[in-house]
Amino acid sequence: MKCAKIGLASCLLVTVYQCLEGGVIAVLQSYIDEDKDESFYTVSWACNIDGSPFLVAGGINGILRVIDAGKEKIHKSFVGHGDSINEIRTQPLKPSLVLSASKDESVRLWNVHTGICILVFAGAGGHRNEVLSVDFHPSDIYRIASCGMDNTVKIWSMKEFWTYVEKSFTWTDLPSKFPTKYVQFPLFIASVHNNYVDCNRWLGDFILSKSVDNEILLWEPKMKEQSAGEGTVDILQKYPVPECDIWFIKLSCDFHYKTAAIGNREGKIFVWEIQTSPPTLIARLSHVQSKLAIRQTAMSFDGSTILSCCEDGTIWRWDVVATTS
Repeated sequence: MKCAKIGLASCLLVTVYQCLEGGVIAVLQSYIDEDKDESFYTVSWACNIDGSPFLVAGGINGILRVIDAGKEKIHKSFVGHGDSINEIRTQPLKPSLVLSASKDESVRLWNVHTGICILVFAGAGGHRNEVLSVDFHPSDIYRIASCGMDNTVKIWSMKEFWTYVEKSFTWTDLPSKFPTKYVQFPLFIASVHNNYVDCNRWLGDFILSKSVDNEILLWEPKMKEQSAGEGTVDILQKYPVPECDIWFIKLSCDFHYKTAAIGNREGKIFVWEIQTSPPTLIARLSHVQSKLAIRQTAMSFDGSTILSCCEDGTIWRWDVVATTS
């Protein structure tokens, strides 16, 4: 793979780049938050109901900014979380729905078109510390998974509350008057790690999760149908990631979930093939100028391009290079 350093990214900025052929990067848009104290931790693409592209960003202020990328202006700002937002994820089957995971120990489901907070996952069976990561199931539209500083992964169902999700698309009154519902009890609680769980991603009905112990785990939740929250875990595989023992390092997958990429605290990236047994390390990516922690990665649709965000504000692009025999 070949590498290029894109440049510096400010925590106040949300910037849209286009990755062109030959490693060229074009800057298309840049949004500067009106609050100089904002520091964005996470961003995700979403869609309005007409298919127009939205960017949803959140961070230290606990406010979700929904940016209309087509009109180049703010669409809506969502206020609801009581503390910073650690991750935003978009529903792949209904991209007008986004989840936000927060330091306030809750996960919230939002409709970016109407500005409604539909569901709050918190309460009696909720997380007992900061929620660091959340993910929609790729095919089961009702199911999500969250994890955090209470060392647990929780699987939740929206099935019982789906009428409220549907109602959010036709609601014409003020968003504040919408009957937001609390989901207090998860379907399943897993304690597969002994420390903070800072990233979880569905792999079919299995889950990839990581803590601060230099590895990613692939495991299967086995729920007891008649006992909500209870069940067992089968750990299927482990993917070693050396020097990955600090929190808030996120993994990413390509669209087809064939490969996963994750950085470490020394500026290196490990690319694993995740559908083979035993696990196959495809690449170990490094550069002499990349020496600090890589907090997040993003893979292109086919996995041929990897972007990484380094702790010094630099963004790196890695591209697969065809070899000649």
